[in-house]
Amino acid sequence: MSNGFLPISREDMLEAGIEQFDFVYVCGDAYVDHPSFGHAIISRLLEAHGYKVGIISQPDWRDKNSVCMLGEPRLGFLVSAGNMDSMVNHYSVSKKRRATDAFTPGGVMGKRPDYATIVYCNLIRQTYKHTPIIIGGIEASLRRLAHYDYWSNKLKRSILLDSGADIISYGMGEHSIIEIADALNSGLDIKDITFISGTVYKTRNREDIYDAIELPHYEALLADKKEYAGSFYTQYCNTDPFVAKRLFETYDRKMFVVQNPPAKPLSQSEMDQVYALPYMRTYHPSYEEAGGVPAITEVKFSLVSNRGCYGGCSFCALTFHQGRIIQTRSHESILAEAKKMVWEPDFKGYIHDVGGPTANFRAPSCEKQLTKGVCPNKQCLFPKPCKNLRVDHKDYLKLLRSLRELPNVKKVFIRSGIRFDYLIYDEDATFLQELCEHHVSGQLKVAPEHISDTVLEKMGKPGVDVYKRFVQAYRDMNKKIGKEQYLVPYLMSSHPGSTLKEAVELAEFLRDLGYMPEQVQDFYPTPSTISTCMYYTGLDPRTMEPVYVAVNPHEKAMQRALIQYRNPKNYDLVVEALTKAGRTDLIGFDKHCLVRPRNTFHGKNGTAGSAYAGDNHKRAGKTNAGGNRKDSGKGKKKTIRNVHKKK
Repeated sequence: MSNGFLPISREDMLEAGIEQFDFVYVCGDAYVDHPSFGHAIISRLLEAHGYKVGIISQPDWRDKNSVCMLGEPRLGFLVSAGNMDSMVNHYSVSKKRRATDAFTPGGVMGKRPDYATIVYCNLIRQTYKHTPIIIGGIEASLRRLAHYDYWSNKLKRSILLDSGADIISYGMGEHSIIEIADALNSGLDIKDITFISGTVYKTRNREDIYDAIELPHYEALLADKKEYAGSFYTQYCNTDPFVAKRLFETYDRKMFVVQNPPAKPLSQSEMDQVYALPYMRTYHPSYEEAGGVPAITEVKFSLVSNRGCYGGCSFCALTFHQGRIIQTRSHESILAEAKKMVWEPDFKGYIHDVGGPTANFRAPSCEKQLTKGVCPNKQCLFPKPCKNLRVDHKDYLKLLRSLRELPNVKKVFIRSGIRFDYLIYDEDATFLQELCEHHVSGQLKVAPEHISDTVLEKMGKPGVDVYKRFVQAYRDMNKKIGKEQYLVPYLMSSHPGSTLKEAVELAEFLRDLGYMPEQVQDFYPTPSTISTCMYYTGLDPRTMEPVYVAVNPHEKAMQRALIQYRNPKNYDLVVEALTKAGRTDLIGFDKHCLVRPRNTFHGKNGTAGSAYAGDNHKRAGKTNAGGNRKDSGKGKKKTIRNVHKKK
C-alpha cells in the first residue's frame, strides 16, 4: 500500500494488486496500526508470514453487506470485538451507557454493537455459510467456556456456540494464529484443526477428545452455583502452558466445547520480532477528519517491555488471558523503538510509560517457570512472598537508564503500575531511589485497593502492613533526596468480602490520612476472574467457603460513598451506612468523626455549613480530611496531593 497501512477498501485492493485476501479481519475498534492494538499485531504477523490481510473496522452491524465489502477471504474471517470487551467498553459498573468510546474516531459512542463478537459472526454467517471464522481478542478469550455475564446477570454458554464461529484463538494469539493459518493453507478443513495449543474448538464426537478433564455439563452449571465455582477453579488451575490439561464442556444435543492447553509463552526473540513488524504506529489517515482515535494518545509514546503477570489479583483476568509467566522484550528491541519515537514531529520529550501489566516485572518469578510452569494452586506474592521468588530490579533499572540517556528525552514515566509489594521486598533500595529521582512527576499512583485484611485476602493482595511499609519507605526516600512527592492510592469498593464494616474501616483509614480520593472504582464483575466467580456464586472457588457479596445497588452505593464521605452529595448515604453498620460513634463533632449530625448542618445566618466534624478548627493552613487546605483569610481551597505526608 502506498500509505503503508493494510488495505481497508476495494480501492486499496486494486492498488495493491490483490484479487482475494487470505484473511479478512473484522474488528470492533477503529484501525490503529500500533502494537498496542491486537488487530494490528495479528494482521502484521500474518502479513510477515506471507498472508494477505484486509481490515474491516467497525462495520455497520445493521447491514449484512458491511462485512462483504472486501469479498470472501480464501482462508477465513478473523473476528474480534476490539481491545476491550464490548460490554465493558459500552457500560459503567452501574450499567449506565458510557458517553464516549476511545477506540472510535472522534470518541463517538455506538459504532459497535453489544456482544460485538457474536453479532459480527452472525452477520458474516448470513452471507458466508461455510467460510471459516476464527475469533479472538479479549472478549472471545475470556468467554471461551461457560461464563457469568454481569450485564444480563446470567450464566452464558461458550461464545463459540453463540457466535457460530469455528475456533477461538485465545490468549495473545501469535503462536496459535499462525498455526491455524498454516493448517488452513495446507488444505485442512477447519473442523479438523483440533490440535493447536491456545485454541478452543467444538465437536460432536466424544471419542475424538482425549487426555482431557471433563467439566460439569452446562445444565449442571445452571442448576447449581457450587458446580460452577468448582468448574471455574478447575479452569483457573489449568491456565499454565506447561502443566495445563485439556478441558471440555458438554452442551445439549451432544455438543462438546474443547479447550486445548494454552500456547507456550513467546521467547524474547519472538517478542522482539512481533514489535519489529512494520507498524505505522498511528490510526488510519481516513479518521483524521473525525478527529483521530483518542486511544492512541496514551500509547503512542509508550513502550511495552513485558507481558504476563504473576501478581494473581483475584479481580484481574490476566491469568486467563496473558498468563502468569513474564515474557520480555530485549533492551535492544525497546531502545530501537524508542529511537524512532523520539524523532517523531509531535514527540514532546516525554516517554509516557515503560512497562506492561506490571511495570517492574522483568523476569519470571522463579527459575522453574519456563520449564515446569507456575504452581497451579499457589501464588508467588500472596499471602506471603514465595521462598523461591526472585526479587531483582537491576535489569529494569538498566533499561530505564538507557532510555533516559536518549536524545530529546526529558522524562521517562512509569504509568502502567508499580507492584509496591515486590518493590518493598527488594533489599536493594536503588530502584526506589531512582524511581523517586527520575520517574515520578509529583505523584505516584499505586493500587493497595483496600486496607481491610479480610477484603485483601479475597482480592489476593498482600496485607495492609505491606502497604504501610511501602508508604514509609517512599516517604523516607523522598525526604532523603529532597523531593516533595506524593502517593495516590487506587481503592475499590464493594469487592466480595467487603461488608459495611470493612467499608467503614477504609473510610477511617482515609480520615487518618487526610485524604479523599477523587475517583473510586466500584468492583466490576468482568468475565473469567476469581472475584467475578465469587460475585456470582457467593463462594470462594479456591476454598468453596461462603463469601459475603454486596449485590444490592443501594448497598454498593453506600460502600462507595463511605470512601468519599466528605462529598456533600454522599451525606445521606454515609449516615445511613454508619447507622446500619452500628458506627454512629462516627457521627458527631470529635476529630475522629466522619460527619456531623444532620440537625447541626447549618452555617451562619441559617445557611448550609460544613457537614464534617473537625472543620471548625481546621482553618489556618491546616489540611482537612478531604485533602484540601484552606488558606487563612482567603477561603480559597488549594488541592493538596500529598495524601501520605505527615503534618
